[in-house]
Amino acid sequence: MTRLMRAARMHDVGQPMVIEELPVPEVRPTDVLVKVAACGIVPNLGNVLANWTKWFPNLPLPKLPAIFGLDATGVIEAVGSQVHAWNPGDRVYVNPARYCGGCRACRSGNTTSCPYFTFNGYFGFSERSQKMFDDYPYGGLCEYMTAPQYSLVKLPSNLSFESAARFGYLGTGYRALRRAGVGPGSTVLINGISGTLGLGTALYALGLGARKILGTGRNLDLLQRVKNLAPDRIEVHQLGSDMTADVWAKGLTDGLGVDAVIDALGPGAPQSSMLEALAGLRRGGQQVNIGAVAGDVPIDLHYLMDNDIQLTGSVWFTAGQGQEMADMVEAGVVDLSVFEHHRYRLADINVALAGIENRDGGFSNFVICP
Repeated sequence: MTRLMRAARMHDVGQPMVIEELPVPEVRPTDVLVKVAACGIVPNLGNVLANWTKWFPNLPLPKLPAIFGLDATGVIEAVGSQVHAWNPGDRVYVNPARYCGGCRACRSGNTTSCPYFTFNGYFGFSERSQKMFDDYPYGGLCEYMTAPQYSLVKLPSNLSFESAARFGYLGTGYRALRRAGVGPGSTVLINGISGTLGLGTALYALGLGARKILGTGRNLDLLQRVKNLAPDRIEVHQLGSDMTADVWAKGLTDGLGVDAVIDALGPGAPQSSMLEALAGLRRGGQQVNIGAVAGDVPIDLHYLMDNDIQLTGSVWFTAGQGQEMADMVEAGVVDLSVFEHHRYRLADINVALAGIENRDGGFSNFVICP
């Protein structure tokens, strides 16, 4: 008898998701079958999906109907015949990054640059992404999903499924920190430190040993909560105050500026905030953008050249980097207990997507638990 599972599928852009019964997927030789325990959701995912084709026409959605769900965690129930490093019962996070594995970029280990790079359960980066959606049509908003063995992160016992379902945001910040070379002795400015991206970046900057973490934001109460995480190492600054962020940052670094800026401000943020942070870099510093401030940002290229400054973007993270993140939690150098989990049943997916507000900035964590 065919086993059935519940899944939330979107049939039309802008329409509610439908809870349906579908066959539990079969496991292919190099894949595993995961029983989903929790799947993270973006606080404004409903609004994003409803307007996706207008806002991001260059980033294709999968053919509809489709099962969405980006950050899934759970327990392996079955493994394919060519899977040797994983076993049923393993607790895992499923990295949604999919790639072909055979192109020049993949063969060189640079899988994020694969021309087929796709977010399983969300969107693609080119017309080639549909091939990845066809191979892996199951996002995290269902009871069971298949995943390639290369996508898995093993979770330690002290890392809950709900916290690990935040790894998409956490990993985006972690990869940016690694790209900027943040480590012991570094000073780093995180633009938007109290938001969902920014808070995770701060937690891992602490874990990587950053000497001083400067953070900007607008909500004073949330900024104070972030500072309280490590009062001797974190300094915060309210955007829009009398002092610009660059003057503030240089005042805390003997006039030199910070080693790195991680810009986690979203598309609704003013460009001036990003440019102020850029001006707060020291000579030879690096700014990594992970928040995507909207519009064309005016950049003085002569200033970048004269000061040997790098400005770059960073997208997502690898499963290997995800394992480093999990290992840091296991070792106790990163504390994810700051998150306040808001759990919803799969049957309530449309209620969750319609009613979520980011009540406590990055401290709120929204998950669907099938």
